[in-house]
Amino acid sequence: MTCTTETRGYDDSPSRLVMSRDLYRLFPSSPMENPFQETLLHRNRAEPCSLVIFGATGDLTHRKLIPALYNVAASGDLPPQFKVVGFARRDKPDAVFRSELEAANKKHSRQGHSDELWSSFGQSIHYHRSEFQDTEGYKSLKAKLDQFDEERGTTANRLFYLASAPEFFDQIMEQLGAAGLNEPAPGKWARVVCEKPFGKDLKSAHHLNEVVNSTFEEKDTYRIDHYLGKETAQNMMVLRFANSLFEPNWNSRYIDHVQITCAENLGMEGGRGGYYDTAGALRDMVQNHLFQLLSLVAMEPPTDLSADSVRDEKVKVIRALRPLVGPEAVGKNVIRAQYTAGSVNGVARVGYREEDRVNPESNTECYVALRLFVDTWRWQGVPFYIRVGKQLPKKATEISVHFKKPPQVPFSTAGLAHNGENTLVIRIQPDEGMSLRILCKKPGQALNMQPVKMDFHYSSSFGKASPEAYERLLLDAMAGDATLFARRDEVENAWKFIDELEHAWHENPNPPPMCEYPAGSWGPKEADQLLQEDGREWRLL
Repeated sequence: MTCTTETRGYDDSPSRLVMSRDLYRLFPSSPMENPFQETLLHRNRAEPCSLVIFGATGDLTHRKLIPALYNVAASGDLPPQFKVVGFARRDKPDAVFRSELEAANKKHSRQGHSDELWSSFGQSIHYHRSEFQDTEGYKSLKAKLDQFDEERGTTANRLFYLASAPEFFDQIMEQLGAAGLNEPAPGKWARVVCEKPFGKDLKSAHHLNEVVNSTFEEKDTYRIDHYLGKETAQNMMVLRFANSLFEPNWNSRYIDHVQITCAENLGMEGGRGGYYDTAGALRDMVQNHLFQLLSLVAMEPPTDLSADSVRDEKVKVIRALRPLVGPEAVGKNVIRAQYTAGSVNGVARVGYREEDRVNPESNTECYVALRLFVDTWRWQGVPFYIRVGKQLPKKATEISVHFKKPPQVPFSTAGLAHNGENTLVIRIQPDEGMSLRILCKKPGQALNMQPVKMDFHYSSSFGKASPEAYERLLLDAMAGDATLFARRDEVENAWKFIDELEHAWHENPNPPPMCEYPAGSWGPKEADQLLQEDGREWRLL
């Protein structure tokens, strides 16, 4: 077999060639609606099970979990003989619980609502009243699940979803173990899905891991991060490793820097201030969501697409983050801020400290910008800029990869934004897709250049909307595919890094300052200066 010139140029290492062959075998050139999703669904199918949701009367169940399951049913992917049991403290019959969920589904289902489908799907939903610490409640839960098995004529698998507050995890795990609900029947499985936040620091995360792993093995523990369920986030590996346009150039030789932005145009609506003021932007978003995106951008090719191979490489990225220790290092590389009164889209907004359920003297950040370095051979000297904030002008999450200029350009780029640098933008939400900015000559006699975008949208390219994140993640948990879930060492290493920043802010006599920015702006001037020091600027969203 003869190789083309392009193949010989691309093959600059044996490991790269092996990875390339594996990925092109997994993602062939034949047309398919979504290569990454389709191949994984062929690899793992959801298995029949009973799903128990702890904290079933909460917002997450109504807005996300039940609509996700309904949409999975509408797509024909829900396993047969599926059951949902809502576990909560309030007393209500099945019919009332179903009615409440139906009303929520009409509001939140991405595929709309069909009375006919709900009449069938709704019959799989049941309610179980119990306190989280009530031993008898778990015994009766086991009896209910056993009864479902009798009705099916076969023993089913069991999936336990912790949608409650983390402070109840200990009680729930202890009671599940005491009732023997963590021990599956022969040939079956029992798994637990843990919703974020998974701890508030390294110590609490380690404790939660010990509690969960004392009841369920690590292979049966699924720590959820809904950002990884988003289609564009999943597609990162395909983009990077299956495209010869990007794979050889994904390193410090060709990439100048990377930006990850998560902007929110809301504040503390819905009583969220009580929780948020105890967490802050760093704990709430950076430790989990944004570090997950960072890992996908910076990881090395996994040896294969098994869950542990992928997660091994993600953990290496977190471990390779250059430590920021002490107030001086933190102050130089991390900006924290609170919003003051202003307006967003013409609507007046109060300052953070005036928000409902927020301490008037709060020292909790609702904006943070970081300059990070991943100390590996691939990324040596390449800064990763991360920012997240409340009350910004728009809602958007994106990754932008900024490529270096060619060594010598015979055209003037002085008048162009960002000097005309090539930029790959990966949009996570709300409009999932990608765009690549390149320079082109403007029509006319003069040699004038202008940046243009090659734009890709999931909805228009594939003819249908992407599944919601929870749809994919729930199916993966039922299929035993942990690729898109965080592993114990991944969580703890992320907290180890974050703890140093929190210590510099809250446990030092001379902490870095708390900056301010008006609601409706793009953040404090200090965050702009963070990039200006390096001769760069934030990308305009």
